[in-house]
Amino acid sequence: MRVARPRHHRAARRPGGESLRKGIYILPSLFTVGNMLCGFASVLYALHDQLERAGYLIILAGLLDGLDGRIARLTHSTSEFGKEYDSLADVISFGIAPAILAYQWGLRGVGRWGWAVAFLFLVAGSVRLARFNVKSGVTDRRFFTGLPIPGGAGALTLMVLVAKKFDLVVDRPIAIAAAIFVLLVSVLMVSTVPYRSGKEFNLRQRWPATAFFLIAAVVAVLAFTTVPALALLLGAYLVAGPAEFVVRHLRRRTAAPPAPQNQVTSAINSSENPDHP
Repeated sequence: MRVARPRHHRAARRPGGESLRKGIYILPSLFTVGNMLCGFASVLYALHDQLERAGYLIILAGLLDGLDGRIARLTHSTSEFGKEYDSLADVISFGIAPAILAYQWGLRGVGRWGWAVAFLFLVAGSVRLARFNVKSGVTDRRFFTGLPIPGGAGALTLMVLVAKKFDLVVDRPIAIAAAIFVLLVSVLMVSTVPYRSGKEFNLRQRWPATAFFLIAAVVAVLAFTTVPALALLLGAYLVAGPAEFVVRHLRRRTAAPPAPQNQVTSAINSSENPDHP
């Protein structure tokens, strides 16, 4: 005699596909945890004056931060939890870690002002993340509003790595210049200057041979001179946002549409003949 199983036992068995979908959500979160781990380790290394290791960990955190979003989109596992969790990790890796790195390297050379500048960078980065989360989905996806926080963190990190590579002596003038640079980066993050996101580029479409050659040349330069090449590319990106903003503003002022011909003729006739309607 066959005994029918209780219905609740049948409901307890989940199809394999459903379990897979629930498990996929863990994958992008693991990359986010890796991002957070790199930021935390970077802080510890910076506090022990191992600045180069701290800087490279921030760069690694940036790579992981880029991967978690792409993996979430490829696996269709994006969620509000993942977005908020990613922002919390970014505050550590791209807010606290580069601020402490820059302070340990040179900002402490200007005393309390260096402490204040590092803190302002952290505040600007957190504001930038909050604004991004609020405006996500309602702005033009081709542009970021203000410098993205990974770009700001990269600017501070490469400043330190380039200085360490060329054995730059951090005296008071260098510390003052570093503080001014950190302030400028902080202002760019909270500004409304549009920065291109690169999301309009589709790597699946066909590209001309010249573009492929340029991409290969950039990869080759990055492989042989990683830190200077990254600093050059990021510097160009920092300048490109304000430069494009100014150029667009000037074009709008010079491209004002002229008055239609019939309106011009009517205005002339009115000036010549006061009784003209």
